[in-house]
Amino acid sequence: MIKKFNFLCGLFLTFAFFFSSFRTVMGQSSKTAVSIIGNNWYINKEIINAGSSAEGLLMNVRMVNSVFEDRGDRMPVQFGNFNTDKNTDAFISKISEYVFYGVNAFTISLQGGAPGYEGAINSAFDSDGSLRKEYMNRVKKVIKAADQNSSIIILSCFYQRQHSYPSALNGRDAIMKALGNTVKWIKNNNFRNVILEVSNEYRHGGYLNWKDGKWIVSKKGQLELLTLAKSLDPDLLVSTSGMGEGQMDESLVKSVDFITIHFNTTSLDNYVRKINKIKESGKPVLCNEDDKTGREGANALIYSVLNGCGWGYMNNRQNQYMPFRFEGYIDDTIVYNMMKKSITPGLSLDKNSLTQP
Repeated sequence: MIKKFNFLCGLFLTFAFFFSSFRTVMGQSSKTAVSIIGNNWYINKEIINAGSSAEGLLMNVRMVNSVFEDRGDRMPVQFGNFNTDKNTDAFISKISEYVFYGVNAFTISLQGGAPGYEGAINSAFDSDGSLRKEYMNRVKKVIKAADQNSSIIILSCFYQRQHSYPSALNGRDAIMKALGNTVKWIKNNNFRNVILEVSNEYRHGGYLNWKDGKWIVSKKGQLELLTLAKSLDPDLLVSTSGMGEGQMDESLVKSVDFITIHFNTTSLDNYVRKINKIKESGKPVLCNEDDKTGREGANALIYSVLNGCGWGYMNNRQNQYMPFRFEGYIDDTIVYNMMKKSITPGLSLDKNSLTQP
């Protein structure tokens, strides 16, 4: 009887070991889990930036070209020695420094962003919407590195400039398939530190160059994409972003888990009105693109935080235009000093924190 009991115990422990190993292989060992409670962001069930001016807010930076490639022939000759893996590794090497200075989340993109020249072929998708393994491997490296630094990835799927080449997404069905494959990839890898932005600035005129572009820029199209993503993984937090004027259509507000806005073309004196209007939804408000830098960027951060909006820094010349440079704090010492202050308990931001020209 005792031998049988010991055998069963051993069998159970063996099964438990292999089950644990299986979970790890399937990507279920991530230590950082993002969630929303009310209109606040949480990591591992603890409110983000607790006790600081940015409590509950997702402070973030746009690093969409950290996984950049160009399979075309229009890259300027001076950048001919660009190496995709070295570029990604350079960014990863600085993630811990960005996090130290207040960054909770990084926006990366499966179709990149403007690299400072036109015509780059930079997409994680083939024309039928299938995922390109080499590209997704770089994305996976970034997500895992962010996870190890207790930070979040805002994964953006579609970018308006990726059109008019043979491997571009071939219409509505391919776009839907691309999104579906992305959601399944996140779920299968159990990346619990990933939230999804379906389209970058979905109303941008660049999408009209896409096959079925009128559909993707429509509210109907975005709602179909949002519905698809949630049907495939109800636990995945999903949104889409509008243009730089800090607004989102009311019908989309009802369908997203968090409200993603851009502030590029919004003047500082309009932040309060724009944020307070959209906060009426009761959902978290997240700016994940604002191209103001230096003192103006620091003030944009202050206006956002004081009014309950997570702020997203975009430094075009440093991080998004070639040659991409990921240098941590020295990317913009004024902005990162203010971001660090915003997430530090006891260092309260107020209107007196505004920097003067």
